[in-house]
Amino acid sequence: MARIDIHDMMQDRAKVTDSIRKLMDKYDDTTLMTAEDKQELDRMEKEFDNLNQRITTEQAQRERERAIGEQPKDGPKDNKPSLFARALGGEAADIAAYRNSMTLANDDQAGALTAPMEFRQELIKELDNMLFMRRICRVIPGVGAGQSLGFPYRKTAAVIPSWTGEIDEAAEETTVSYGRREFKPYRIADLLKLSRTLMRHAPMAERILREEIAGRLGAAQEVAYLTGDGNEKPLGVFTASENGIPTARDISTGNTATEVTTDGLMEAKYALKQQYQAGAQWIFHRDAVKMLAKLKDGNDQYIWYPSVRDDQPDRLLGKTVNMSEYAPNTFTTGKYVGIYGNFNHYWIADADALTIQVLNEVYATTNQTGYLWNFFGDGMPVIGEAFARVTLG
Repeated sequence: MARIDIHDMMQDRAKVTDSIRKLMDKYDDTTLMTAEDKQELDRMEKEFDNLNQRITTEQAQRERERAIGEQPKDGPKDNKPSLFARALGGEAADIAAYRNSMTLANDDQAGALTAPMEFRQELIKELDNMLFMRRICRVIPGVGAGQSLGFPYRKTAAVIPSWTGEIDEAAEETTVSYGRREFKPYRIADLLKLSRTLMRHAPMAERILREEIAGRLGAAQEVAYLTGDGNEKPLGVFTASENGIPTARDISTGNTATEVTTDGLMEAKYALKQQYQAGAQWIFHRDAVKMLAKLKDGNDQYIWYPSVRDDQPDRLLGKTVNMSEYAPNTFTTGKYVGIYGNFNHYWIADADALTIQVLNEVYATTNQTGYLWNFFGDGMPVIGEAFARVTLG
């Protein structure tokens, strides 16, 4: 199968975007659009959606491949044993023996073994590459599975101090107050069962396994970092909470009950103080991006700029746009449809206890090997005023 060319798809998306805008520019009022033009607009919007989804999917796949590293079909040129092969067979193990050992497990092992630390560390690196939230947020590694991480935060800001005379008594600060938040290592667990035949004949069984675990763990983390309720899981940015981002940071001014507007986005962007603007980014579902692609500013200029290069992001009002399938996409009154913020103030705490048990005998009767993995971690916004949620009016 021919390799999908992201650059070509981005160029196609830019052309479709331009065609949509030209069609819309024919009408001062889109309600006056002819039935034929409405049909054409609908067709182009579906094409835009399809290209957007394909670009996002291919980018995620290439991030996984970059993280894992492509191997030649005949195995690594240096013929070094894989991580699991070294763990199972010592210096005598090689790739061939590894592939013939029936899916990463040694039949001499009675039932289960634990994946080596190096494998687990590589898996976390892959997550950092493929999951945009782990790239834009602050990640704190090494919190023990049986421990917690507490940190102070400022609940109430201090007043600006007054200038005073040389020998006058300094005024006492009574406004500032501090609280304490705590990260706890909550558990994600999953059981994968893979065919022994498939894994025995796979060019690189270890890669297949890592890719499967990274995909499942990455999806679970992204959902939690965006929409988690904080109950034995991370607290997401789209969850209103006094412990994270309160409702005072919901910005609906300028938006309608069903649509985001340029004015509404301006309100959200400039709801952040200057110290949070550097590095601030947007998060939207692709359905919202389709809406944003049609918006103009007061100078009749479009405010969303689609990327035409794989190494450059889409931009909205000059800031990076991240698309997630797990961001909200219900366009009704009071719903969240996006967020703008400095995600350095969303903390992700990883425990050091990612474990992967290889269950070699348990599923032998169905010609499968089980892989039971556990991950412990937490996450939450630590400064609410560093974010503004785009809300419909």
